[in-house]
Amino acid sequence: MQVYLVGGAVRDQLLNLPVHDRDWVVVGTTPQAMLDAGYQAVGKDFPVFLHPTSKEEYALARTERKTGLGYTGFDCYFSTEVTIEEDLMRRDLTINAIAQDGQGHLIDPYHGVDDIKQRQLRHVSDAFTEDPLRVLRVARFAAKLHHLGFSVADETMDLMRQITLSGELNHLTPERVWQEWHKSLTTPTPHAFLEVLKNCGALAHVLPEIDALFGIPQPEKWHPEIDTGLHTLMVAKQAAQLSDSPLVRFAAQVHDLGKAVTPKEEWPSHKRHCHTGIKLIKALCNRLRAPNEFRDLALDVCQQHTNIHNALQLKPATLVRLFNQLKLWRQPQRLEQVLLACAADHKGRLGFENLEYRVAEYVTAAFHIAAQINAQDVIKDGFVGKDISEEQNRRRIAAVAKFKQEYVA
Repeated sequence: MQVYLVGGAVRDQLLNLPVHDRDWVVVGTTPQAMLDAGYQAVGKDFPVFLHPTSKEEYALARTERKTGLGYTGFDCYFSTEVTIEEDLMRRDLTINAIAQDGQGHLIDPYHGVDDIKQRQLRHVSDAFTEDPLRVLRVARFAAKLHHLGFSVADETMDLMRQITLSGELNHLTPERVWQEWHKSLTTPTPHAFLEVLKNCGALAHVLPEIDALFGIPQPEKWHPEIDTGLHTLMVAKQAAQLSDSPLVRFAAQVHDLGKAVTPKEEWPSHKRHCHTGIKLIKALCNRLRAPNEFRDLALDVCQQHTNIHNALQLKPATLVRLFNQLKLWRQPQRLEQVLLACAADHKGRLGFENLEYRVAEYVTAAFHIAAQINAQDVIKDGFVGKDISEEQNRRRIAAVAKFKQEYVA
């Protein structure tokens, strides 16, 4: 029996990145021998076992054969005769097809080390085209490694276009699309995920709401980049620099979906996009079964980002109503999340990348002043019933009005 460390752990070691999970491949043994050694069987479609003490995954070396549509249409073959080289051949990218033996020696039959040095995401073999999920995985690895200079090899991008044209992407489940998108939101450069999918044509199939933004013009005065799709990529990039939160990054990426349905005769203006985007975000999140917390923040950002950009021009009553709509009195942390996404929107424009988003300071200060007006003080002054909330709201508006007068003076 021979045991090899494989996949991401080897790759990340070579890149001097933190290693979070370790996967192992076992060559020359049987399922029964693993059970006899105290391993716990967990694999459904092929033999995977948990180590008795570390609980890390140990899989028997295997090969795969395409038998049906989609990413689940495979038959797996395993035996004591399957070699580590054969097991590595079924993997997606050469940088993920490197193994390390117990003495620290690398087994690298597909030149993954060279591709790490050359910063290339390259497929292992033409069997790459048999699994449509690999299109999303390559896009995610692009997002994970873009900051290190990695790009998708031209020949691999060609195969990704081939998969897209084959219609195989239609067999991906919505949950799996969300899983890969969500993982991309935790990487250093989430915009690369969308960019790679756009470049191979897959974005139109898996995230058509975002793909529809490309080619939609915006007013050049406010958006020198003009194209809404390019603006979305720029916003995604800024959001990742401003916040580690996947929720904020998601909200930033989808905040402008409404611009895709603006009638052409109204271009380049998009006066109603904060309203038309609501329905699109709800449909997108429902289709992909995105968690409610992602949907709810995205809806708040979509609905309010224009108001927040123009906060200094809003009447105090309108600003307090915005606070009410965001339910900030019960969830004050929501304000920072919304403002970060709005800042990404503000900075995600050509030539605006390094400008401060000063309105965030004003909105934050105005909220803290309004939040100091509590119901107990209103009750002490003799107000009862529905008059309590009405008076509290009136006092909040007055406090914000006073603050605004001082702020702009």
